[in-house]
Amino acid sequence: MPWFVKIEEGIVDKPTFDQYVSAHKAYVQELIAKGHKVKTGYWAQRGGGMMLFEASSMDEAEAIVAGDPLVENGCVNYKLYEWKIVVE
Repeated sequence: MPWFVKIEEGIVDKPTFDQYVSAHKAYVQELIAKGHKVKTGYWAQRGGGMMLFEASSMDEAEAIVAGDPLVENGCVNYKLYEWKIVVE
């Protein structure tokens, strides 16, 4: 299955962002349970992060990202890329 990466930057204040972090974590756990091999985290400097995951297509990847509570609630701007692995 192809890998995808969502690179994001926060666009709301921290208290607003933090309201949706637990929902984001629960969403990621659901994706892991469905076999998407998700990894998510934030940059050491405040203001953004990344989610790496498997999906069957760009369409599915876009749907996965659209369902993320951080995206649904307007907390982040993001770019989505298919990641071609060269060495494993």
